[in-house]
Amino acid sequence: MTPNENYDPNDGQPAAEPEAPPVADEAEGRVAALEGQLSDLNDRVLRLAAELENTRRRAEREKQDASRYAIASFARDLVAVADIFDRALQSLPPEGAEASPETLSSFAAGVRMTERSLVSALERHGVRKIDPKGEKFDPNLHQAVAQAPARGVPAGHVAETAQTGFVIGDRVLRAAMVIVSTGEPAPAGETPDGVHVDKVV
Repeated sequence: MTPNENYDPNDGQPAAEPEAPPVADEAEGRVAALEGQLSDLNDRVLRLAAELENTRRRAEREKQDASRYAIASFARDLVAVADIFDRALQSLPPEGAEASPETLSSFAAGVRMTERSLVSALERHGVRKIDPKGEKFDPNLHQAVAQAPARGVPAGHVAETAQTGFVIGDRVLRAAMVIVSTGEPAPAGETPDGVHVDKVV
């Protein structure tokens, strides 16, 4: 029998499974790598979210502490002023007893020292006292309570300070209450508009 050149020894046998192409293995590897990266990114996002929440809570606590204790330094300075004032009061004799001139002089010195200490404490915290006597009237800083002629003070300038003012930085805490000059007083025998008035006999 002549062998058939077209004879297939596997004829009639089940065909062998084709091998998986290498491209599929690469895709699976990439998917696994991407899943790993996604898991890492998810962990990082969760950690960052936790850190952000902690930072927010810490900032909120610091804000509450700042509003609660911001005045602490100023209060310490005022306590020192209160101590000086208390010592001045202790120099006075008991209520009902007559004070000697020396005692009154000592008390006055204590009050002056207290006032200097208070002004110094205010300045350390940016609060400045304003006494604008002789300065040009400024409606942003001064409140006019009266107008009157004043010798040696030009019109529109502060003749007297009725109550000192205070500013903190560029902001007015309390305007200074002032008397504004209307200019030189009229000479004796003349009205303010310059009309001569005869003296009545």
